[in-house]
Amino acid sequence: MGVAIRRAGEGDREEVVRLLDAAFMRDPVSSWVFPGEEHRLRTHAALMSAFFDLALSEGYVDVTEDGAAAALWWSVPASEGGEGDESDGGDGGDGGNEEDGPALLRQAVDPGNERVEMIGRLTDAIHPTDRAHEYLHLIAVHPDRQGEGLGTALVTAVLERCDREGLHAYLEASNVRSRDLYARLGFDFMGTALDLPDGPRMWPMWREPRAARQPVAS
Repeated sequence: MGVAIRRAGEGDREEVVRLLDAAFMRDPVSSWVFPGEEHRLRTHAALMSAFFDLALSEGYVDVTEDGAAAALWWSVPASEGGEGDESDGGDGGDGGNEEDGPALLRQAVDPGNERVEMIGRLTDAIHPTDRAHEYLHLIAVHPDRQGEGLGTALVTAVLERCDREGLHAYLEASNVRSRDLYARLGFDFMGTALDLPDGPRMWPMWREPRAARQPVAS
């Protein structure tokens, strides 16, 4: 039996943010952004809430029907300057320079924590801008439900659409296990890892759309 998936909306905020908070509380990157555990326990949910807002603004949020897993996707257009274009890294890779996204995020979430801003600038700097793509920003599975294939089902549903519509996909894997999983789903490591200062490694990964299978003539 397949996994039932639906598109989330503003009314799902509390449930999805609670899920993201639980799933990423001790993730290597979250632990780097908020190195003090007590401070992380107080502040981490605010960052997840901001990410939820960004996903609704820039893309969409998919959740399993039972609420045990969620994926935050951004639909990123190609920048007008093409492959050689360089943005200021202020908006999640969509090429606009009107607002300094990482700085605004820091002010909204944790003004005294420079790493909230730094993680945005560092990931923006490696984010491809030359081709439109679907960006898997975050995917979360409740700790009690991991290993059931829920995350794979959420990702595969979007990748199947990418293949039908000829869309590329991009993500940053934050650990070796997820990197290897995404590789099995067709993502390729882009060649240069992002090593956070005194922190963990992240792997930018890109996926070319696969040609849709044509029906075999009888």
